[in-house]
Amino acid sequence: MDETAPQKGTVETAPQKGTVTQRAIEAVKAMIAEGRLEPGQRLPTERDLAARLGISRSSMREAIRALTVLGVLEARHGSGIYVTQLEAGDLLETFGVVADLSRGPRLVELLEVRRILESTATALAAARITPDRLAEVEKHLTAMNATDDPEEILAHDLAFHREIAAAAGNETMAAILEGLSSRTFRARVWRGYQEEGAFARTRREHAAIHRALVAHDPEAARAAAAAHVGEVEEWLRTQLGS
Repeated sequence: MDETAPQKGTVETAPQKGTVTQRAIEAVKAMIAEGRLEPGQRLPTERDLAARLGISRSSMREAIRALTVLGVLEARHGSGIYVTQLEAGDLLETFGVVADLSRGPRLVELLEVRRILESTATALAAARITPDRLAEVEKHLTAMNATDDPEEILAHDLAFHREIAAAAGNETMAAILEGLSSRTFRARVWRGYQEEGAFARTRREHAAIHRALVAHDPEAARAAAAAHVGEVEEWLRTQLGS
């Protein structure tokens, strides 16, 4: 029977494509979660999957497209559809979209989340950071302090916090922070913040974070990171209030 055909005695409505497609998405996710499809493994053909799930090929195609956008599947030209390596960075890429498109109070909410996660990541980094990683953090700190060019400062600020997040040793947390700290989002907040004459304070806050990392002091690192993001958060609240 056609999956979208109306039943006798009912009012004909538009096909519930979304419902069928969602079922297919959940089925493929279940195959991966249960180990029937492994990271890097090639999927059965679209025809075979559709037949196995009892849905149309068009619905199956929509499900594959959605899972590709989410970073779960990838198309390889001339080869087929494969499960990705399911890296946290790929699966959590949508956080960057949320950060880039948010406005007004939602920006403050994102900064609240970032403050909580970044302070935790910085505390973990203080306990776990290696000499090589610390040297990378210091390199970006020095570069930020050596220039007044906003684009260079932004680039090194991103790299400074990215190295710290990586040093925390939690790939999922690092991926979420990467999304919440996208270049577009950071640039929107950063430029207005620095126009308020806050650059000197930002330098002091970065220095405090660095000192805590050098001392391998998790609580000092947590406090310094929370204060750093919290300053920007409070500035943004003030801007929205005015």
